[in-house]
Amino acid sequence: MTLTPPLVLAAPNGAILNLTLNRPEARNALSEALMQTLLLALDEASRDDTVKVIVLGAAGPVFSAGHDLREMNTHRGDPDGGLGYYRKLFALCGQLMQAIVRHPKPVIAKVQGVATAAGCQLVASCDLAVAADSARFATPGVNIGLFCSTPMVALSRNVGRKASMEMLLTGETVGAEDAKRLGLINRVVAPEALDSETTALAALIASKPTATLRIGKEAFYRQLELGLTAAYDYAGEIMVQNMMHGEANEGVCAFLEKRPPKWPE
Repeated sequence: MTLTPPLVLAAPNGAILNLTLNRPEARNALSEALMQTLLLALDEASRDDTVKVIVLGAAGPVFSAGHDLREMNTHRGDPDGGLGYYRKLFALCGQLMQAIVRHPKPVIAKVQGVATAAGCQLVASCDLAVAADSARFATPGVNIGLFCSTPMVALSRNVGRKASMEMLLTGETVGAEDAKRLGLINRVVAPEALDSETTALAALIASKPTATLRIGKEAFYRQLELGLTAAYDYAGEIMVQNMMHGEANEGVCAFLEKRPPKWPE
């Protein structure tokens, strides 16, 4: 009996949870099953108090080639031509990307290779991204008559308008250094240092107080959706609530007393 390997590998490392896309033979294409599996893994991590930071990587030479076009194309033969299936699939994709943004724990993309279309969207949806200098990024849907409209949502919220439109309209590939310059990723490292550098960044973030991370991540994305005055009103109230939290009490006292803070486990 041949066992099917899991679509997403989960490997805890202290307070860091490593989630790895595991369809290397299909260039880690985001099939319906893979997206559902990743959603489940993220949901489980949100309820696991031992997890403080999530690192999202991929097996094989490609991070993700985007949606599984072979799987999608089989539904052309559905009675409705695939209409119902495509609506369900892209709704699932939107749910996954929002689950990353709304997740209470920071999510770091660890990009070892090419990330295109929805794979690029996945990177853009993560809070931070570290990439090997050999990584490449693109939204090439325009080349096959399928404009990268859903990747556009994440891309345009991380990269400036002109740069986003150039990537979307041309479909051209962007190298890692240019992706960093544009704001799509945070750090570029040598391929052999990708694991250690990403883990070090995750460990640094994991060393911060848990509730403060959760409060801050949620507030960051909420204020982006507001006008300037509303954003300041909202952020001011968040600061008030944060100040009333035990972590702020311990942190401020430790700072004033010139001692290391003792965060609750």
